[in-house]
Amino acid sequence: MKRLIRKIYVKWLCLIGKAIDISSTSKFPAGYLSNFTPYTFTFRGIEFTSMESLLQGLKFEGVETQNSVFQRVGVKAKLRGKKRKWYLDQRLYWQGIPMKRDSTEYQSLVKEAFEALSQNKDFQKALLATGDKTLYHTMGKTDPTRTILTEEEFCEILTDIRKKLKTKV
Repeated sequence: MKRLIRKIYVKWLCLIGKAIDISSTSKFPAGYLSNFTPYTFTFRGIEFTSMESLLQGLKFEGVETQNSVFQRVGVKAKLRGKKRKWYLDQRLYWQGIPMKRDSTEYQSLVKEAFEALSQNKDFQKALLATGDKTLYHTMGKTDPTRTILTEEEFCEILTDIRKKLKTKV
């Protein structure tokens, strides 16, 4: 019930122009900030086709499998990683190197990945189009032990990047 009330509240904030609720099914700019949106970017020497491909790939220990997930786009990446039970040991991987979900190493990696994504001009355009509106992702999960990126983490990272981009404009 609490989640439903929150969704209604956020929808109202969006209607009055004070917020953006990021979802792949939304129009510009909200729909273009989804992790499913196909944006090409390079992170640590690897080319990615969407942020979702990077995030889902982190669930795989094997470098070859991980790299194949990195080449998928959006929903296809999500489907590939969906059945991985990484949450049982709270372990994710970068090129075979394990890290705990709650580690500063993991948080730094994710922020660095979004910084790499923010070099994409189309992504920049979508993020800057949000103005000063509060960012939400109500379809996202809130429990960090059950998701590789919570709504709060996602929106906080995007808000920080938006601030940096505005200083460059």
